[in-house]
Amino acid sequence: MKLHRAWLVAGVAFVAIIGAAGFRATPGVLITPLEEEFGWSTGEISLAVSVNLVLYGLTAPFAAALMDRFGMRRVVSAALTLVALGSGLTVFMGASWQLVLCWGLLVGLGTGSMALVFVATVTDRWFVRHRGIVTGILTAAGATGQLVFLPLLAWLAEGPGWRIASLTVTGAALLVVPLVWVFLRDHPADVGTTALGATTSFRPEPPKVNAAVRALTVLRSAAGTRPFWFLAGGFAICGASTNGLVGTHFIPAAHDHGMPQATAAGLLALVGIFDVVGTVASGWLSDKVDPKVLLGVYYALRGLSLMVLPGLFAATTEPSMLLFIIFYGLDWVATVPPTVALCRKIYGSDGAVVFGWVFASHQVGAAVAAVGAGLTRDHMGAYDLAWYVAGALCLLAAGMSVAISSRSPQPGIRHAGTHDGAPAGGQDRTRRPSRAS
Repeated sequence: MKLHRAWLVAGVAFVAIIGAAGFRATPGVLITPLEEEFGWSTGEISLAVSVNLVLYGLTAPFAAALMDRFGMRRVVSAALTLVALGSGLTVFMGASWQLVLCWGLLVGLGTGSMALVFVATVTDRWFVRHRGIVTGILTAAGATGQLVFLPLLAWLAEGPGWRIASLTVTGAALLVVPLVWVFLRDHPADVGTTALGATTSFRPEPPKVNAAVRALTVLRSAAGTRPFWFLAGGFAICGASTNGLVGTHFIPAAHDHGMPQATAAGLLALVGIFDVVGTVASGWLSDKVDPKVLLGVYYALRGLSLMVLPGLFAATTEPSMLLFIIFYGLDWVATVPPTVALCRKIYGSDGAVVFGWVFASHQVGAAVAAVGAGLTRDHMGAYDLAWYVAGALCLLAAGMSVAISSRSPQPGIRHAGTHDGAPAGGQDRTRRPSRAS
């Protein structure tokens, strides 16, 4: 039986997303080496990480609109080139503002264009059947990227030096470009097939409206609905409690308690192993269980785990820390598949762009946490308060999630020239979302 072309596209997307996650995770292993070489404070370095996180999120809705206008292949290839440029230029820096420019601006824009909106776009265009589990697998690619890159980059930063680690990222990004250009296709009709599970094929015209205008128009419409604010608020807390706090500060926090940086990076990579399992399972569950219920459970469990973390740090890896890593890893980005499912369910053909804005809130939350935790460490000498606050916020996110309306799907605006890749159930996609939803 011939393999459907959708699986090849998903495979290429998987590789690109692995790279994006690894590139984004690099600043976490650079904090200590940069402090030692340049004398920069944790807060100064965290500012660059914060800018990276904000742009990683704010780029997402515009990247989704650009993919509609110019195609996934062009946008992702350009993004990888931008990442290579930003990472490569860091070897010449001598001031903290240059770190903000390279890792914050350039790498933030590049990785943001390969963020989870790329996942939503691929699954919307190429899959009708198995959307949930493919969303879970592609989301898990982010954890896999962390798993592949973090231990290697930590070893390079401690051994040959952080500049070699940065150049490794540059080379890896450039290697992925030809793979994307040759094998990634924007629509099933481009290669004479249909989306997996679809019965008809079509090649929609690119949107006539400017990508930025469309992204802002979708935001204005979605912002008038209650579910958008619950989704965005919960996802902001999600970002604060993962990328911003644990992803950025777990390694230096463990180092504060005498743990070698490479060992801490290995633990964070172990989170990635279990996240693959948790996220794929979450994608499967999103096809079968009410997504808002899944979100409520995920956020509540994460909050409780973060509240016990401060008492688990030690110079060596204790069984209690390994238990936390397993538990927290299963929940790391398990929130993504049900969030994507809710955006698609409520906002129809605009779901990918709406998710882009929801994801932007995720990264704003991450940026606030990255800076806030760094300042907490600078002024209080420890990260403990940051872990407790993040845990309490996760419990709030759980409540917001279960409050999302579970009414029947409300299709989004049908903008000129837009589509969702494959019609689902023949829904009418011309109405605005109900304000009562």
